[in-house]
Amino acid sequence: MRTDSGTGARRIREISYAEAIREALREELLRDPRVFLMGEDVGIYGGTFGVSAGLFREFGPDRILDTPISEAAIAGAAAGAALTGTRPIVEIPFSDFLSLALDQIGNQAAKMRYMFGGTVRVPLVVRSPAGSGTGAGAQHSQSQEAVFCHFPGLKVVVPSTPYDAKGLLKTAVRDDNPVVFLEQKLLYKDTGPVPEEEYLIPFGKAEVKRAGSDLTIAAWGRMVGMCLDVAERLDAEGISVEVVDPRTLVPLDARTITASAAKTGRLVIVHEAVKTGGFGGEIAALVADSEAFPLLKAPIRRVAGFDIPVPYSPNLERNAVPTPERIEQAVRDLLSPREKLAGSIAGQSR
Repeated sequence: MRTDSGTGARRIREISYAEAIREALREELLRDPRVFLMGEDVGIYGGTFGVSAGLFREFGPDRILDTPISEAAIAGAAAGAALTGTRPIVEIPFSDFLSLALDQIGNQAAKMRYMFGGTVRVPLVVRSPAGSGTGAGAQHSQSQEAVFCHFPGLKVVVPSTPYDAKGLLKTAVRDDNPVVFLEQKLLYKDTGPVPEEEYLIPFGKAEVKRAGSDLTIAAWGRMVGMCLDVAERLDAEGISVEVVDPRTLVPLDARTITASAAKTGRLVIVHEAVKTGGFGGEIAALVADSEAFPLLKAPIRRVAGFDIPVPYSPNLERNAVPTPERIEQAVRDLLSPREKLAGSIAGQSR
């Protein structure tokens, strides 16, 4: 078993994001008899998005538990189970409905280890599909990672690739603290290299997905792939964009983000969640409070979802969240002469 953030010289194959998560679940179920999976339709049906397909047949109803449709009951039972020595993994089929379990996750599980002076452990993983793009409407398409970052005691993970999804989920299952693990739905079918050998990815370690020198983009989840596509397109014009993926928002690797911003002198933050109250504001404040701030050549720019419910209409849904065109325009604006940049910022404020 290895703990790192690179694929090295190991045996690699291409599998999907969903398959990588399923592999992580299966391997942890095999490794530790205290681990079990519970949630709505995770058993015979295989999960709302098919991620747990086949696990019920292999591990049976004692390890793969179908539950009633009650997010509060699921999370509360899992928190209690974690306190008594097991290691539950919860699947909530849409992250929007985590709001129904906020008391159990944020007000109970997140606080218990602190309140009991470290004498108890709460090894609970809450997995949930997040984000837009499937035409599921306003109540099933939100990105709410910032909500969970606001509860001290919770760790928050948003992987962008199959490799990261598997390595981070295995780390989450072995953590003795509650972890909210958000899987953006449009990533499930994406494929990428994943080693056959076991590996873990530590929390709090960002990855520079693409090195660059002119501007830094910080992004997570499915926005990472979109930003990489934009960076590749701009590279043909001689514009060098660095893309940094924090991978975990709590704990956050502030050092890698600020070092990149200091190196390039420009920072764009991209996330699918709505702009107001989004975690991008926290990263902007972090950089503004750091040694990187005097080295910036332009203001920090955020490209985020608009402050509206996610529309059902496919065209409206696509344009309610960041698009490659919006990201590219933000990059070009920050690389423009100062006079043009001032005009662009004034236009954004109107």
